[in-house]
Amino acid sequence: MIKVVASLACAAALVSVAPEAVLAKGCVRGAIAGGVVGHYAGHHAVIGAVGGCIAARHYYKQKAKQQAQDRAAHH
Repeated sequence: MIKVVASLACAAALVSVAPEAVLAKGCVRGAIAGGVVGHYAGHHAVIGAVGGCIAARHYYKQKAKQQAQDRAAHH
């Protein structure tokens, strides 16, 4: 449990210096989900948090890119 809290604290610290709020929000959400899943899947909370952060950042980056293209197409 301490590792989960520590990994979430690290993710929050990394997010605080991230320039893009949407990607940061995705990282926090992914880190929380990945940390919990990793913890229950064999006490690998830190690895799960890092993986969740990376996956969520990628997802939200693609989503933001698609939304920007949609806005550009409508103008």
